[in-house]
Amino acid sequence: MTESIGGAQSSLRKNAPEPEALQMIPEAMARKHMAIPLLKTGNILRVAMANPTDIFALEALASWSQMRIEPEEATAEDVLDAIDFNYKAYEEIQQKISSIQSEDKRKDEDRVRIDTSMDAPVAQALTMIVDEAVKARASDIHLQPGEENLRVRYRIDGTLHDMFSLPLTTATALISRIKVLAQMNIADHHRPQDGQFTVKAKGRSIDVRVGSIATVHGEMATLRLLDKARATLALSELGFLPDSLAKFEDMLKVSYGIILVSGPTGAGKTTTLYAAINTLDRIERNIITVEDPVEYRFENINQIQVNPRAGLTFASGLRSILRLDPDVILIGEIRDAETANIAIQSALTGHLVLSSIHANDTVGVVLRLMDLGVEPFLVSSALIGVVAQRMVRRICPNCSSPTEVSSAENMAYEQEMNETKETFMYGSGCKHCSNTGYRGRTGVFEILHNSEEIKTMLLKGGTAVEIRKQAMREGMIPLAKDGMIKVKENMTTPSEIIRNAYTG
Repeated sequence: MTESIGGAQSSLRKNAPEPEALQMIPEAMARKHMAIPLLKTGNILRVAMANPTDIFALEALASWSQMRIEPEEATAEDVLDAIDFNYKAYEEIQQKISSIQSEDKRKDEDRVRIDTSMDAPVAQALTMIVDEAVKARASDIHLQPGEENLRVRYRIDGTLHDMFSLPLTTATALISRIKVLAQMNIADHHRPQDGQFTVKAKGRSIDVRVGSIATVHGEMATLRLLDKARATLALSELGFLPDSLAKFEDMLKVSYGIILVSGPTGAGKTTTLYAAINTLDRIERNIITVEDPVEYRFENINQIQVNPRAGLTFASGLRSILRLDPDVILIGEIRDAETANIAIQSALTGHLVLSSIHANDTVGVVLRLMDLGVEPFLVSSALIGVVAQRMVRRICPNCSSPTEVSSAENMAYEQEMNETKETFMYGSGCKHCSNTGYRGRTGVFEILHNSEEIKTMLLKGGTAVEIRKQAMREGMIPLAKDGMIKVKENMTTPSEIIRNAYTG
């Protein structure tokens, strides 16, 4: 039942073991034979081993799993790191889950009430899942039911990773526990719901935003983890190049007008807006925000939560704010023509307005405002500037090394930087970065300042191409070039910039 001796080079440093594979070999056996299962495909179990020629180990693994073993060679250090990282959380959570399963055999799975005997193991299992997510630096936890199991996935540095799977019979109890904490209706399994709760994880206070929806296999839930410590980031910590940071800080010193931040979902717009208002004087200025939802709470800032059921939208909230003598207004997002026009009027009547809007780049924001019905002369008068941004993963400093890349990556770098480079830094994957080669993220930015020349072009109906060329003549660094500068500084990789910062 074993594969031929002398296995191939392991992909352990690039690919995390799959949950289904981990279940085939217990941790004690994995440590004894210095082997960790990677992938289960049919009757074949791919296993990374420190010694893939160990016949006795191969036979033991095959006998236990009742599968054909396909060995791959890996270093002893990598195997031990993988065992430490992957088994600990799974084993502990599985122990708590077993308590839930034993109760499920005696009680109806669809019960609404969560009994005290059930509550403890479910609560502890959920706490462990959140703790492990915080330890892994995850921004989101996905609980996704399938035909046979409940997949637990973490979004780390913008990318989803399968962490482990749990028996499908535990899904109802786990989702119900989350609903109780988030003050959602645990009896309603059909309509989409959302809620929020706060937990302590690894000594930190974490706000958890919850969304749930019914799928063909049962309810799935997504938990967004909002670490309060991360809300205090300074502008200088977001990844701005020195000249870009100085330009943005100058824009924030203007007493009235509108500053807009653009980018796709997950690009860090809210973080940038929060960092921006953190630079403003909160004692001598009345700062009011309208958000959906309020992600982080700040001292000396009046934050308002959008509530459509109560008639409180971005537009209606903005109208109400204008009667409260604000100096600075932050609008979570400009989504419609009404909000756009009220925001522009607010900026023209002595208020500093900050908001986000969806557009590909800085010039796209200007065109988007006009598409929403804002007259060009109003955009010209009210707009201070625009920040377009993306998030890219940072190279893991613990496993980075010079690497030759594809011709496409070389060409992209040369096009932006007007220079060639033989090798680029890439991470090979290690325990510090969950074998991804990346650890943490940084921003890539493009900043357009609404200069007198650009204002004139807007009034005369200048095209997007003309406005962009003028902005670049005035020193605007495009998103792609900003990214490639960070590649040159060994902060990120060409593939990350190509994937995230090219607007097409």
